[in-house]
This record gives sequence, structure tokens and C-alpha cells, in this order.
Amino acid sequence: MSKNEYENPLITRYASAEMSRIWSAQRKFSCWRQLWIALAEAEQELGVDISDAQLEEMRAHVDDIDFVAAREYERRKRHDVMAHVLTFGDACPLARPIIHLGATSCFVTDNTDLLLLQEALTYVRDRLVNTIECLAKFCQQQRAVPCLGFTHLQPAQPTTVGKRATLWAYDLVLDLRELEHRLSSLCARSTKGTTGTQASFLSLFKGDHDKVRRLESLVANKLGFSASYTVTGQTYSRKIDAQVLDALSGIAQSAHKMATDLRLLANRKEVEEPQEKEQIGSSAMAYKRNPMRSERICSLARFVMSLQSSAANTLATQWMERTLDDSANRRLTLPQSFLAIDAILVLLQNVASGLIVYPKVIAKNLQEELPFMATENILMAGVTAGGDRQELHERIREHSVAAGSVVKNEGAPNDLLERIAADPAFQGIDVSAVMNPADYVGRAAEQVDEFVVQEIEPIRSRYAGQLRSLKAEVNV
Repeated sequence: MSKNEYENPLITRYASAEMSRIWSAQRKFSCWRQLWIALAEAEQELGVDISDAQLEEMRAHVDDIDFVAAREYERRKRHDVMAHVLTFGDACPLARPIIHLGATSCFVTDNTDLLLLQEALTYVRDRLVNTIECLAKFCQQQRAVPCLGFTHLQPAQPTTVGKRATLWAYDLVLDLRELEHRLSSLCARSTKGTTGTQASFLSLFKGDHDKVRRLESLVANKLGFSASYTVTGQTYSRKIDAQVLDALSGIAQSAHKMATDLRLLANRKEVEEPQEKEQIGSSAMAYKRNPMRSERICSLARFVMSLQSSAANTLATQWMERTLDDSANRRLTLPQSFLAIDAILVLLQNVASGLIVYPKVIAKNLQEELPFMATENILMAGVTAGGDRQELHERIREHSVAAGSVVKNEGAPNDLLERIAADPAFQGIDVSAVMNPADYVGRAAEQVDEFVVQEIEPIRSRYAGQLRSLKAEVNV
């Protein structure tokens, strides 16, 4: 490509070569030719006069596509499908008369899109499972490390580093369920005809409805689908696209939440994404360690989430049996959603497999806030020792306000426990005994264990024998 032309950064910077190949012109138009072959094979099996020699000629030219000739045909004919029918016919002069027999353009375009959606969803699924596995290992490693919890982005009851990570992992597990559902429910459009009525095929088979139904089933099976959609217009329902992009948007939402949390934790110097030895954070501030990967995840996730609305609006505006205003939009939204979500998962897997935890900083930050959280235990101990609950509550409230004022206005350490220990109302209470962080995390560590058993182990078992080894190297 000339450097005077726009380059799509999803391809040149972010997505994997595998995902780019799925949505390449070669893959798309080879699929078209495979569809024409599947149609001709099925028609021959049902008695249409198509010779073995014609089929062999077509099979010999699946991938050797003359893109220059196709582009010239399309310039002249203003029709992409007919351009490739004619180009295929030039390569297969014997088969030319029967290529695309009885079919409409959407026979090749829509069935190809469904094949590509299936392939791309499978690849995303594998990336997602790899990412979940990396994150699950992190959860297990950090299951019992106490850390400060946050609600409203304000200090709250402690949790553990591993338990917090299960929140990220569980969102992705829910996304995996949705992805699996979308994959299992994908069907072929197969041979539905020009407006979905199969009129051309009914004519081809001289009114034999059974042969029309068998043709539809045969072609769907040849494409690798066990079924075809029950009814269609000229196209399969664009509801399918909307549902797929909803699933991809869901992954983007989960990734954005996790990456945002990591950016906030990096600010607190508690957890950081991987940093390479020669990585530069800033061209001016040499000391910087910016969360570049997490920021890129958030940036790409916003893009994927924005594309969800395009699919919804495309579905909503398909008049009657179809309108062509879906075409240009889908050429952009379908491949780019997948390229972007692939890039997100490459980054997310890379981050999850190399998270850096700083236990001493985590402990220090927790200890600064723990005195406030320990007050409930101190209150209960005071009541057990014979104190009045309401009076003790008021004393603690007054000491908390005073200690908080010192921290905020003077920048001094939190002296709440010293204040309480010096108060005669709490005489005889061992204040230091309530400062063990592990006493405040509840069942966080056990919840990590249960999460792994209930949610992660079934995924590990389900994909143990079929997952590809997918590397997660950040391109730039």
C-alpha cells in the first residue's frame, strides 16, 4: 500500500494476522466460489444436468482469483457479485453456464458472511478462553492478599486482590456464555431465493417442493451448518448481526471495566500492567510508567461499543424483504468489530498474564484506612465489656471526625486508634488486637476458590482438548 493512502490501524497496529486473514478479500471471495461449488454439487445430486467435469473445473479454481479482472468487471457492471461470477466463468469456461444457477446475490454474500462470522466467533472464543485462564491463575495466586475495597471510589470494607480479580473474570465468563450461545445458534441462509420464497429453485425443480427443501438442507450441510434459518427475506435477518455485535460489545464492556480498574490501581501504585525493559512512558518525563495497554483497551472498547448501535439501526431500517442500505454499513461494522475485539483480547491476555502486584504498597494503603473500618469491632468489644452502645458510637464518631480532619487538613497520619485508646470510655479494650487485615476480608479467599471450582474448572475441562495456543504479543 502506498504511504499516500490511509492505512487501517486495526490491521497495521492492533489486530492479529489470523483475524485479519478471516476478513481478507481472498478469504471472502474464495468462500463465494466454494458456495457456487456447493450449490452446483447439490443441484447435480438432485438431478440437474451438471457434469462432473464442470464441478472438477470449478474445484480447481477456488483460490486463484484474478482480482484485477474482477475489479474491471465491477467497474463496468456496477455489481460485485456478477463481477465475480464472470471472473470465475473466465477461469472455468466449461462450468460458466451453470455458475450461480438459480441463486440470488445474497446466496453468496450472506452465506459467506455467516461462514466468516462462525470462524471469527470461534477465534474470539478461543482468545477469550485463554484470557480467562490467565486471569483465573492470577485470582488463585492473589486469593488471600488483603487490599482496600472501594465503593463510590471511596475506601470501603477490605477485600483481597484475588477476589477483586474474580469480578473481572466473571464478567468475561458471562461473555463466554453469550459467545457460545451465538455460535451454537448460527445457521446457514442456504438457498432461500430472491425474496426468500425459493421461487427460482421451485422452477428449477419443476414444482418439486421436496427437492427444494432437500437442496436447502444439502447446501447448508456442505457449508458445515446443521440447519438453515427457518425463514428469510432476500437476506438472513439482520437481527443476527445485531446479536453478534451485542456479544462483542459485551466483551468490550468487560474489558473496559477491568482496564479502567487497572489504571486506577496503577495510580495507587498497587497493581501494574507488564512493562517491557526498554518501554518509554513519556517523551518528556523519563520516569513515567504509563498504563499504555489498559488505555488502549479502553480506547478500542469504546469503538466496539459504538458499533453496536450501527447493527441495531441496520436491523430496524430493513424495509420489507430487504433494502441495500445495510451493505456499506456491514462492510465496515462486521469486520472492524471483530478486528477491534481481537486486538482488545490480545492486549487483555497479555496484561492478565503479566500483572505486577506490590504487596507492601497495598498493605500500607490498607493500614492507613483500616482504623476507620476497625471501629465497628471496637464498638462491639466495648459493648461486650459493659459499655452503652449509643454512647460509645457517639464517642467513635467524634474521634473519627477529628482524626479525619487531621489526615485531610494537616497531612498527618491517621491517629484514630490512639484517640480511642486514650478515651476512658474504652478502658480495658485492646485496640491493637483489631488491626489484622485478614479479619476484615470475610470469605474473599474462599470465594475465589469456589469461583474457580464452579466457573473456571468447567471451562478448562470444556476446552482442554481443542484450544489453540494463542500468543498475546502486543504489536506496537
